[in-house]
Parts: sequence; C-alpha cells; structure tokens
Amino acid sequence: MMMMGLARSNMNMKQRLLRLCYYCLSLIPQLLRLLQRLLFKCNLFPWNRKGITLPQTFSLPSPIPQWPQGQGFASGIVNLGGIEVCKVTGFEFVWNSNIGKPVAFYKPVGIPDGFHILGHYCQSSDKPLRGFVLVVREVETASSETSNRDKLTALKNPLDYMLVWCSNAGSKELPIGSAYFWVPQPPEGYSALGFLVANMPDKPNLDEMICVRADLTDKCEPYRLMLDAASVIPEFPFQVWSLRPRDRGMPGKGVSVGTFFCTSCWNNGDELSVVCLKNLNPVLPAMPRLHQIHALIEHYGPTVFFHPEEVYLPSSVDWFFNNGALLYRKGVSTGEAIDAAGSNLPGGGRNDGEFWIDLPSDDKRDFVKHGDLKSAKLYVHVKPALGGTFTDIAMWVFCPFNGPSTLKIGITSRAFSKVGEHVGDWEHFTLRICNFSGELWSIYFSQHSGGKWVDAYELEYIDGNKAVVYSSKNGHASYPHPGTYLQGSSKLGIGIRNDATRSNLYVDSSVQYELVAAEYLGDVVREPQWLQFMREWGPKIVYDSKTELDKIINALPGGLRNSFGSLIKKLPVELYGEEGPTGPKEKNNWIGDERW
Repeated sequence: MMMMGLARSNMNMKQRLLRLCYYCLSLIPQLLRLLQRLLFKCNLFPWNRKGITLPQTFSLPSPIPQWPQGQGFASGIVNLGGIEVCKVTGFEFVWNSNIGKPVAFYKPVGIPDGFHILGHYCQSSDKPLRGFVLVVREVETASSETSNRDKLTALKNPLDYMLVWCSNAGSKELPIGSAYFWVPQPPEGYSALGFLVANMPDKPNLDEMICVRADLTDKCEPYRLMLDAASVIPEFPFQVWSLRPRDRGMPGKGVSVGTFFCTSCWNNGDELSVVCLKNLNPVLPAMPRLHQIHALIEHYGPTVFFHPEEVYLPSSVDWFFNNGALLYRKGVSTGEAIDAAGSNLPGGGRNDGEFWIDLPSDDKRDFVKHGDLKSAKLYVHVKPALGGTFTDIAMWVFCPFNGPSTLKIGITSRAFSKVGEHVGDWEHFTLRICNFSGELWSIYFSQHSGGKWVDAYELEYIDGNKAVVYSSKNGHASYPHPGTYLQGSSKLGIGIRNDATRSNLYVDSSVQYELVAAEYLGDVVREPQWLQFMREWGPKIVYDSKTELDKIINALPGGLRNSFGSLIKKLPVELYGEEGPTGPKEKNNWIGDERW
C-alpha cells in the first residue's frame, strides 16, 4: 500500500510539474510583447541605421540590347504633357526597420540636371534592390488640357513639411539611427506625391522636394502593406504602404511614381495625403512602335512548358477551325463549319448566349481535343500600362480542350473523370516592359479566376532574358516555377491540384507568335475576325459532381469521411459546372488591368 501511495504521489508531482511547464510556456508570448515594448521605449527596438547589410542590386541575366530607334521608347524620358519624367534607380540608404518583415528606406541619388525629387523609396530588405522613383521637370506645352492654367507653373516647392512619424516617438533622447518621416505641405492648387525620410529631427529644406500642379496628378491607392508597427506595439500605429494609380488599365492615365504612403492615423477609405501623376499626352510617345514590339518579343518571349503527361495540348486557332470546329446558334440543333479565318463568326455584340463554338460532332471530336503542338502559337495583344510609362505584352494561348480536374485532400489525390472539362480554353500571361529603358520588369501569371505578378528577379530564365512559363496539367494555368499549386484552401489542404513541370512539350513564344492587337497604333495591326467573336468558345457543361464526390468520399479512410463533408464548400465553384470560356477580347483584362 505504501508503494502504491508513493507511486500515486510521484504521478501527481509529475502532473503538477507538467501543468507548471505549460503555464510558463503560455507566458512566453506575453513576455515577448512586454520585452518588445521595453526595447521600443529604450530605443533598442529592431530598427536602426548601422550594421545593415544592404540588398544586392538585380540585373537581368543578359545585357539589354540596343533597341531599334523610333519615337520615345527606351529614351530614358517620358513626356506626360506639361512635365517630363525620368526614372531613377540609384539610391542612398537612410533607415531600416526589422519589425516583422524587414523594410529599408532610401533617398534617390544621381538626379539628372533640371529634374526634381517627388519622394523617397522603400522596399523589403530581404529582396534584391530593384525599384525606381520618378523625378520630374517642367516643359512647355500647347496642350488644350493645360492652357487654362498658364498662370500657374507646373512645379512648385512645398510651403512647409509636416512630421508624420518618428522612430523614437515617446523618447526624450535622440538615438543613433532615428528616422523622421515628413510629408510636404503643397501650395494651393498643387499636390504632394511622396514622403521624405531623414535621420535628424530638423525639417528638410523646401527645395529638397517638389509639388506638382493638381491637374497634372491623379488619385492613387494603397497597394501592399510594407510595415505595420501596430502589429507589435499597438500604441504606435505606424503603417507603410506601396502605392499604385487608381486609374489603371489600357485607357488609364495614372502614372506610378514609385514612392510610398505612410501614416499613423489612416483608415481604409480615407483620401491619401499624396497622389500619383497623370499622363495628359495623347500621343503616348514612349510606347513601342511596331518594329520595336517585334524586337521586344524576340528578346523576351518566354518558353511555355507543358506537363509531360499533358494530353490536351494547345493548337493554333486556324488549325482548330480547319479540323472541324462548329458554330452553333441557339435553337438550331446542327452546327455550321467555321472557315480558317473565322470570317463567318458573328463579330461584336456581347456574350448573349445566342452563339457558341463546339468540337466537331463526328469521329474527329476526340482527335481535335488533343490539340496540335506543332501549329500552336501565342496570340499577342500589346497595350499601354500605368499611363503609357510601361507596356503590357499579353500572350494568349489557345487549347481546344480543358481536361478533368484532380482533387487533393491532404496527402491524398483523386482524379475526376469529367469534372473540370470544358471545350475551348484561353489562358494568358503578360510581360510588363519599362518604357524608359525597354527592360522586362515583371510577368503576370494568369491562374484560373485570378493570378499574380512576379518580379523579374524571381523568374526562371532559359535563354538569355527569356523567362520560363509552366502550364499546369489539364487546366493550363500559368506558373513561374515547377510544383503543385492548390486551387482551394491551402490551409486545410483541400482543393484542385495544378501540377506544373518541365518537359519536351513546349512552345517558344519568341518565335511562335502572332501579333493580333495593338489599339494605340491605330490601324497598323489588323485584328483577325475570330478575335471579334464575343461569345463562348465552348458549350455550357453541368457536371454530376455529387456522384463523383460521393465516389471519392467513399474511397477515403473512415476517419476522413465525416470531416470531409464540411470541407466541400471550400472547393472552387468550377467543380459544379463550366460556362464555355469567352475569347480574349471579352475578358475584363483586355481593356482593364490584370487582377493584382
């Protein structure tokens, strides 16, 4: 009995020790928060000026060629009407914050004679230094849009500066490595376009920055949150955001300045204290001419790799038509053959459900599904971006058929037999070219109902400055790197698989392409008739997804069956049916900006 009592006592002691350990562990987050607050108030917070390893600058794998001459493309300066801007990429480090993801702030240097600074620059410290800010100078113009403002110069120095925030807030001492964030106070009728960061509390000189006449500016909006001090120190709600123009897309006039927005008292929806520039020059002189477009594509055109198990490959549009594609009309049971140029397709109008395209109805149907890689090409649409200071080269690939999806549940994958299939699949990626230099800046990868921009330093290259694009198996979404990407809930580990890797199945867009549209050039580029077809390139399909899902659920281990039902709502809506996809010109990003 005594031995049993001792054993019971030891067990109770162990349980008390375990509870004590758990309690101590639970205090760690609170102690860390208290320590961070003490460090902040003692000016030992993780931001400083000294001891910083500056990020390396990034250059493309190969030198940028000497582009063919023609108007103002790659000339280094862009005329916006009333003002000219130049891109500056030389920076002097000012201050660094290591709260959360590290962020560094820089002052632009190497300003060309006659140009003025609009604001300072910031970016993540853990990425290559590859950004820009625009500097500005005034030029004479006869534009009617500014003629009524002749009495006001385009540029003026600020009247004063207002301190937005300082890193030693709440301290009476001046620590080494402090940062002071100033916003210019513009004269009436003028606007500020950026902030200035300094290491000393003295107000900056009035001639260190310039303000721009209000009619030459446009509204901008916060884009990415770069720094959020309140996430660690709630009593210091300082935030830093990158900026982008609110008016974007092909007709948009907003010009990104490259500066940032910072605040300690801003609420979502409030007007910002800074703006961006506006391009009032209708000529868009910095946009590439036709021969320059071809030079850009030949130099930067990516290689598109398809999965080694891909059986639904791309083809050219004329191959699709020549091999029996049919045009259907609502209320008519038989389809009409489409000629190679698509000249009998109804053009214009809207997607009203009156017409659609389908595969051949005879024994060639299965043959056409699998496409024809030899005939495949990228269909190119060139358009202005960010007020004509960048060029977007959208490259569209056509696949006659989109294959069935594969469902991923944790470490388990189950292939559908039908769900995900649809006729006609248009996917794209977009190269964004800097019109100041002709440098590839980033690529947009379209991925089903969304997509993402990837900076040039994060791309994979195959030949000089030609990037790699990976097309996912069956679904043909675009990705910058090989891997398995989940469309659904990555947190829960459930969704549709998108598998992408390199293979011997590829299309080189620098050679296999056709320029189909460049509206800013007028009638220089003749658009094909099939591009004007605004209806669906495939019939609507409704899947019996419940039957297929039931089969998958029943095949799962017993422990997963009950919990899986509640996760069904996390799956993408494409599981339940597919509208036939519309052509490129009916997509909202044909005129608008990419979804970013």
